Amino acid sequence: MKNSDLLHYKGYSTRLEYSAEDRIFYGTILGISDLVDFQSENAKDLEEQFHKAVDEYLEFCREIGKEPQKEYNGLFNVRISPELHRQLSQFAQAEGVSLNKAVEQAIRTMVQG
Repeated sequence: MKNSDLLHYKGYSTRLEYSAEDRIFYGTILGISDLVDFQSENAKDLEEQFHKAVDEYLEFCREIGKEPQKEYNGLFNVRISPELHRQLSQFAQAEGVSLNKAVEQAIRTMVQG
């Protein structure tokens, strides 16, 4: 999935999908554990429905005193084999970058193609 396949609004993202069986377009907010979804019978109204879903989610959180979830903050733990860890560390040293920067570059290459 390319970033251009996503819609973004107020720090939230969605990937749009189509159900031929139900004949609707739909999506869910990505990157949060709360389930926030939306749908439309036509593609023209889909972005508006996404915006409405985000706005309603934020309002609901405000009403119940809950902090709305946001997308990822960029911190996560990764478990890899000790051999791969060694190889990556050596690669980073040879390139003159930190281990974090080497991992970030590898992931960026993988997801952006």
